Amino acid sequence: MRNLHFKDFFWFSDLTSTVGYDAIIQYLNDGKRTCKEVEDFMKARASIEERYAKDLLGLSKKVCGHNEMNTLKRSLDVFKLQTEHVSLSHLQLAQNMREEAKKLEDFRERQKDARKKIEQQMDALHKQKSSQFKKTMDSKKTYEQKCRDKEEADQNMNRNTNTNNTKLVEKLHTKAQQAKQNAEEADRLYQQHVTTLGKIRDDWLKEHINACEIFEKQSIERINFLRNTVWTHLNQLSQQCVTSDELYEEVRRSLEQCDIQEDIEHFVNLRRTGDKPPAPVVYENFYTGQRSPGPPPSRLPPPVIRRGPLPEPIQSNRDDAHHSVLLDGDYSVIQY
Repeated sequence: MRNLHFKDFFWFSDLTSTVGYDAIIQYLNDGKRTCKEVEDFMKARASIEERYAKDLLGLSKKVCGHNEMNTLKRSLDVFKLQTEHVSLSHLQLAQNMREEAKKLEDFRERQKDARKKIEQQMDALHKQKSSQFKKTMDSKKTYEQKCRDKEEADQNMNRNTNTNNTKLVEKLHTKAQQAKQNAEEADRLYQQHVTTLGKIRDDWLKEHINACEIFEKQSIERINFLRNTVWTHLNQLSQQCVTSDELYEEVRRSLEQCDIQEDIEHFVNLRRTGDKPPAPVVYENFYTGQRSPGPPPSRLPPPVIRRGPLPEPIQSNRDDAHHSVLLDGDYSVIQY
């Protein structure tokens, strides 16, 4: 299948019509709008990446495993550090996206400026062509009318050729001559306008073809530029995934070095308080002071020990001592 080109398929039978040109301009405007939409999309995505990067950077600064120790603490420190690196890589990604969006904006503006010159030239030619076409059609109408006037004058003169009215014959002859001159002048003007319109048409054809070629080239460049821009954008996102995975791999390698038993032993060696348990608490009797290694007795109070009978009174060495007895009327426990 042969290649199709703008210059071969955007004509119209009406010389004053711009329907083909307008279709191309509409296509170019739609393409320009697409460029702007992709540009805005990338700028918005860059803003999202920047906010994400800043939030992730703030998150990496938060305390995480501050009280841990040894290999797990090292792994958590690597985890925070690589999270910070991921945030910085997203910040760089946002900057790269903005640069690509700026390239697209510059490209769009360059095409806009180049199109503006062509469109101004074409608009001027369209106005000139329409104006000259109108003049040509008006001159054609005038020419045709003057030709009809000439024919009518000739017919009047021929009908009165044999009349004896000399003045009438002369008048009709003069009128026929004037009508002939008017028709010839109208014919000249009509041919002149046709010639001018032909030159304008030739100029317009040349500029239209030139404009079609330039606009087609711009369209090819725009499609190619947009395709490459989106391709680059996706490469940036893929590279970000690779970069993030490499940074996360650092955390995984660190976690592989995290030794659970080593961390337990590290804690034991660092915080050990003794290797012997406390001795058992023994029972100590309050009354006897005896200590028993056995289990402590119940918490019942010690049994009440009742006193025995009163001891016998001690004999005095004095012979004259007198003791009162219970049967005596003056009994007393006091010795005297």
